[in-house]
Amino acid sequence: MSATVTTSTRAVADAAPLALARTLRHRRERRIVLVLAVLVLLVAAMSLMVGAYNLSVPDLLRTLVGRGSSSENFIVFKLRLPRLTLAVLVGVAFAISGGLFQTVLRNPLASPDIIGVTGGASAAAVFGMLVLGLGSVATSFMAFAGAMVVAAAIYLLAWRGGVVGYRFVLIGVGVAFMVQGLLGYLLSRADLRNAQDALTWLVGSVSGARWSEIAVLAGFLAVLLPAIGLLAGRMRMLQLGDDTASSLGVRAERSRLALLVTAVALAALATAFVGPLAFIAFVSAPIARRLVGTGSLALLPAALIGVLITTVADFTAQHLLPGSLELPAGIITGAIGAPYLLWLLATQNRIGKGA
Repeated sequence: MSATVTTSTRAVADAAPLALARTLRHRRERRIVLVLAVLVLLVAAMSLMVGAYNLSVPDLLRTLVGRGSSSENFIVFKLRLPRLTLAVLVGVAFAISGGLFQTVLRNPLASPDIIGVTGGASAAAVFGMLVLGLGSVATSFMAFAGAMVVAAAIYLLAWRGGVVGYRFVLIGVGVAFMVQGLLGYLLSRADLRNAQDALTWLVGSVSGARWSEIAVLAGFLAVLLPAIGLLAGRMRMLQLGDDTASSLGVRAERSRLALLVTAVALAALATAFVGPLAFIAFVSAPIARRLVGTGSLALLPAALIGVLITTVADFTAQHLLPGSLELPAGIITGAIGAPYLLWLLATQNRIGKGA
């Protein structure tokens, strides 16, 4: 009897520090989420106020509650707010997609723009634009289908009684190079003007946003994001390893497939609407986990960081670069993400964890 009591007491004593650490991590995550949300609101306000026609804070607030002038309503509701809303939605989609890939495959390089998923969307979209002569809506469908087909091909090629993260990433990188070759061929054979339009789409931009497109994207996200919430418990189990997850009643490979399909769908949707905005999916979740601390999925902080990167990049491309020509936001996100990729490769190889 005394041995049983001693064992129970020891178990409670061991659990107490873990519970305290979990509580502190949750508090830290809530504080970080609050700070990120405030930063997003500040950038959003700047995006709505600054432009060829500047608005003051009172002007913006009056317009948002429906008391603005006709010119203010046109500027906010027809030009700036759709662009901002689209940037927010695709920032969320790309960031959570990257976080799911990196968590499920346990590899920091497992991102849809690194392993060829967004490249597949780009190749299909460019083929539709340059060869089939499709319009914007059909091109979006082509981009979505291209991402899903490439992701399925990578999964099947990586399958060996299951999917291992490093194998999936290596095959994905190889497929990404093949897709880049196809893109180069399509662009080299196209008419100059058509090729220029395709190149603009390939860089990625949230300009030209329309409420009808935003409504479609928001509708898909309203389905996919709750699904991720339902799968979050399985993802935490998968972090413990397949054997442990199986012993706890989780079907590891089926759960991994469901999470990967959701991640591909998010990346495909975002790419279909704005093009392959580089590196948002790649950098958002790692930054969030560094802020929150280890042991957390940090999907909400990652989503806010994705929104922050997208909106800041679009604001910078519109207003903060020299010259009168407005640049696509993808140029700015690429400039942010490329140094991070080099730093990640250098540090991972230094400690012997390179992929």
